This record gives sequence, structure tokens and C-alpha cells, in this order.
Amino acid sequence: MINLEVPKKAGALINQAYQAAAEVFRPISRKYDRAEHTYPTELDMFAALLDGLNSSGEGGAGAAGVRRSGPDKEKGNRNGANLNVVLGTIEMCWGDVGLLLSMPRQGLGNAAIGSVATDEQLERFSGMWAAMAITEPSCGSDSAAITATARLDGDHYVLNGEKIFVTSGERADAVVVWATLDKTKGRAAIKSFVVEKGTPGFEVVRVEHKLGIRASDTAVLRFENCRVPKENLLGTPEIDTAKGFAGVMQTFDNTRPLVAAMAIGVARAALEETKRILTSAGVSIDYDRPAHTQHAAAAEFLRLEADYESAYLLTLESAWMADNRKPNSLQASMAKAKAGRSVVEIALKCVELTGAYGEESLLEKWARDAKILDIFEGTQQIQQLIVARRILGKTSTELK
Repeated sequence: MINLEVPKKAGALINQAYQAAAEVFRPISRKYDRAEHTYPTELDMFAALLDGLNSSGEGGAGAAGVRRSGPDKEKGNRNGANLNVVLGTIEMCWGDVGLLLSMPRQGLGNAAIGSVATDEQLERFSGMWAAMAITEPSCGSDSAAITATARLDGDHYVLNGEKIFVTSGERADAVVVWATLDKTKGRAAIKSFVVEKGTPGFEVVRVEHKLGIRASDTAVLRFENCRVPKENLLGTPEIDTAKGFAGVMQTFDNTRPLVAAMAIGVARAALEETKRILTSAGVSIDYDRPAHTQHAAAAEFLRLEADYESAYLLTLESAWMADNRKPNSLQASMAKAKAGRSVVEIALKCVELTGAYGEESLLEKWARDAKILDIFEGTQQIQQLIVARRILGKTSTELK
């Protein structure tokens, strides 16, 4: 295997995240997989720990924002903040990805706020747990096809529409809702709004039953003449058709590496458990011999491990680029596509390799958890389309 050394200053963070995963997440993983929709109260103290790490600038295994403008723009390198978040996320998801997604104040909506909010909004929404609502019943992978509307009425925007598959949609304090200011102006008119719980016209319709990540709640939300203060529109209200969708999509430059990191954590957990089971069954894995000269199970394990390594390196690259103010949309999509596809294959193959032995561990659960990591924050197919457009220099109109 080819391994890159992580920065020494990240050692303490990685160790803390690993200890939390090993001593808290793993022991209650099966409990909350079975007790779907029950909030894991054990997470509250870790949410406070991550708040402290994020406020100190050290970063943690939670949501952060890729900020490419504002007073910090001239400073260049962010001192590894995004890389720290990715490394911490990997460790925590080695424990349980559903529990990480249930962490208070570490929602995907927090990443959206961190990416595009003004300095005033960052301060005002500090400490809030925010979910992110994009997908609609008739709009999934094509975020530009959003039909939820936001109409300015005095000092408020009036929101109407329905959102589905909202992670932490019931538990979060607020939701970052994507809606269009003017359907006739296409992608450029899509903006994001922070809608706090309790706002009249905002309703949680239901919470879904799921295959995996069952510790995390996934909700359907409805907005009917929901009045939101105009100051809650993230970024600028101006519709810039020249800039198009770039401002809103900047959120994904941050969240896609995070989801890739989640996939890396689950894949590593599956590989480590499989290696333990194979070794105990007498299957030796030799890194100094060609794979084809070894036991078939060992050869397959080595192939899976190599696939994991490539996804891991792509994920670190996308985070490093964000830290160094380099446009990382291509790399974020490459990391998400590779890690999402790899974790599904790795988890399922590990179940195959271990057979009945895997039923006694968390392998079957990780196989169920893995699938969503290839779907949310942009499906496998959408990531490949984005990568193709970037490499070929095609627009969304030219390559669909």
C-alpha cells in the first residue's frame, strides 16, 4: 500500500475522533440501528467537544465551510481546517456513519452556511443545528430543476414547496432550503434560505424508514406560505445570470469531500473486520507476494484494499485544495464518485468473503449503510457527468 503521512498537528484530533468512535459509537451502533427514530442522547457531549474544536479553528469531524471570499481570502491557506474535518470524519464513520450524521450542530446545512453566508450571518447562526433541504418529489439529481419558490413580500420571503430525504430534518434547529426567486431565470435564481423550526407554514410531514444509517432521521418537509426574514437568504439576493448556479453549488465543493470521507471510514471499518475474520480463519494476506499466487480470498482482499487507497487519496486531495483556496469542484466530484462506488463494492464483497462469520459482526450493517453514501450529495451518475463536463470542457447544455 502507498500511504501519505497526515500532518503531525492532526494527530490529536484523529486520536480523539478514533477514541470517540471506538468507545462510544461502536458500542451503541447496533442499538440505534434497531431503535430507528430514537435520538442517541450519548452524542450530546461530543457535539459540545466538536463545537470547541471548530471555534478554536482546529476543525473537527463536523461541518465546516469552504470560504473563498471575505476578510480571510488574502490569508490563503486555512491551516488545514478542511483536511482536519475530513480526517476526523473518516475516524468517526469508522465507528458509525449514522451516528455522525446525528451529531447536533454538525449538519449539512451548517456546511452550507459556512460556505456562502455573510460574516453577519455566520455570527447570527452560530451554534445552530442546520439540516439541508434540496431534493423534491419531482427533482432529485438535477438540483437546477427545483420548483420550490421564494417570493419577496416586504421584509420577508414567502416560501412554498415540498422537500424530501432531508437528513436531520426533524431533529435540527433549522433547515437550509433551496428555492427559486424566479423560475423564468433558470439556475441563477436558485437561492438558499435558513428557515428556523417553529416558523409558521413550516411542517415536518413524516420521518422515513430506511435501509441504512438508521440512527439518523430522514424527513419530508412542507412549506406553505412560510414567511422567512429576508436577512435569512444566504449570500446575495441578486440574480446574476452570468455567474449562474456557481454561488449555490459552492456548497457541494465542501460537502462532497465530507461524504467521500464518510465512505472512506465505512470502507476501512469493513476491510479491517474482514482482515480479522480471514486471519482467524487461517487465510494469510501477504503484501510481499503477487496477489494471484495467494489464497483467492486474500487476492480479493488486496484488490479491495487498493481500491480503498485510491479513494482515500482523492478525498484528501479535494480537502487540501479547499484549504489552499484552489477550485476543487472537479476533485470533489471525483472523490465523491470514487469513494461512493468503492464503499458499496467493498462492503458487499466483505460480506461475501466472510460468509456466516460476517453475520456475527457489524459487516452486514455497514453494507446497508454504504449504499446511501453513493447516492446523497449527488448520485454516482451525476458525479461522473460533472467530471466528464470538467475534463471535456463541456457545459451542462452541451453534455447532459
